[in-house]
Amino acid sequence: MEQSSDIEPLMTPNTENVTEFEQARPTLTGLAYRITGSYAEAEDVVQDVYFSWRTLDHSTISNPRSWLVTACTRKAIDSLRAARNSRTEYIGPWLPEPLQTDYLSGPDSSLLLSESVTTAFLVVMERLSPKERAAFILREVFEQDYCQVAESLGVSEAACRKLVSRAKTNVKDQPKKTQPPPERQDEIIAAFNAAVRTGDTGRLTELISDDIVLKADGGGKVIAVRRPLEGRTTVLKFTTKVLFRAWAEQSVRTVEFNASRALLIEKDDVPTALVTLAYDEFEKLCDIFIVRNPDKLAHVKAASEFQGRLLT
Repeated sequence: MEQSSDIEPLMTPNTENVTEFEQARPTLTGLAYRITGSYAEAEDVVQDVYFSWRTLDHSTISNPRSWLVTACTRKAIDSLRAARNSRTEYIGPWLPEPLQTDYLSGPDSSLLLSESVTTAFLVVMERLSPKERAAFILREVFEQDYCQVAESLGVSEAACRKLVSRAKTNVKDQPKKTQPPPERQDEIIAAFNAAVRTGDTGRLTELISDDIVLKADGGGKVIAVRRPLEGRTTVLKFTTKVLFRAWAEQSVRTVEFNASRALLIEKDDVPTALVTLAYDEFEKLCDIFIVRNPDKLAHVKAASEFQGRLLT
């Protein structure tokens, strides 16, 4: 049967084009993850970009890297908008999907990269509109010129500058967070772990801020507190009265997720919770983020399979 003349056959990309895309994949995945806050959605975005890339007439593209970043940015913005619309009925706090980042300790890491994938950073990004978020990330994290950011967003350079300015103002209005050195993180997470395992909060009490906040994301699929818990007394009580009992029969081990020390809680080798932390300017624990939604923990088991894929 002859192929209909109004149907364009898929163009098979040559080896050079495939190689070019694969070289850009880590950057695209990192960009999409920061915009969407979900690794699963980021992978879908990048795969969609690849499908578009493989059907292109590459002779018409003068700057392939720019085309890929622009396509990824726009698809990630669309994905974020759709996700936010679907979250209107989300039960309890929504937290970003955890991402393993052990490889960030290697030579490709940097302080900026580390800070831009922390749970605290991604939570702040949720306050921004999709375009503000993308503009801020492209400009402040990926260090693109305003003209490049404007092209990726499909807006004028003047409009781009306004987006970045509004985003910066919104971010600065939030309590200042810091990323303590690993040894300080180890000290705090050991104290938190001790409180969870033994109920003894003596050391932890000295290491947390007065206005600490605990958020838990169960997505309505598992038991989790549905409102943020605020204040030292409330959070310590929850740690010793609830977490101490809930995790008594489960294993708790230190891991690294979202560029910070974290705790992975497992029952019969199945992840049931992932705890990441945030710190104030005095290097005290100021936020505890607990992801319990099984959908967001689904990839944690095979986390080692994608180590090193989220680089700029």
